[in-house]
Amino acid sequence: MLYLNKHRLAKGVVLIVWLYFVCSYLIGSIMFGYIVTKAFYQQDLRKLGSGNVGARNAGRLHGKKVFVMTFLGDALKGAVVVAAARWLHFSDSFQLIGLMLAVIGHLKPITLKFKGGKGISTFIGGMITFQPLLSLVIMAVFIILYPLTKSFTLAGLGAFLFIPVFLLIRQYDWLTCILAAGILILILLAHSENIKEKIRHN
Repeated sequence: MLYLNKHRLAKGVVLIVWLYFVCSYLIGSIMFGYIVTKAFYQQDLRKLGSGNVGARNAGRLHGKKVFVMTFLGDALKGAVVVAAARWLHFSDSFQLIGLMLAVIGHLKPITLKFKGGKGISTFIGGMITFQPLLSLVIMAVFIILYPLTKSFTLAGLGAFLFIPVFLLIRQYDWLTCILAAGILILILLAHSENIKEKIRHN
């Protein structure tokens, strides 16, 4: 009887973990740029500007208010996923796996035929929820890099590269640091064309 109870408990835990992973991706697939422009302007953001459904394209087309609404909405996705993992008492590594899936959902959303944004807002919201001190690290490194690069994109992405280093300094385990680096690689790949263009112009 004790064995059966433990077996059922283990199956229940596995089910909860998989449901969490699936929900993390689906939450990431909620595209606030698309929702906001559809709700307020009856427009399809995919057919406007750069065609990207992230905060930057939405803001360029419709101003700061729409940029902020989109950024906060997308950042909330990452925050919710990490907060939910903590509520479920998942480890740091599982929290970042959930965040990775949310970022993948943002990059390749099933809701928009796998054509999404660049993932930065979701990443920022999730990482700051995971470790609030990262907000100070990101801002400090950005302030240092921006005068050197003269580019918000390069300075921002450069600041993100310090996140795994900071986690390592804070004595997070290696798997957690590797997962943070893995999410960063996804973000960098999504911005690869922008990075090449910025470097050429600089």
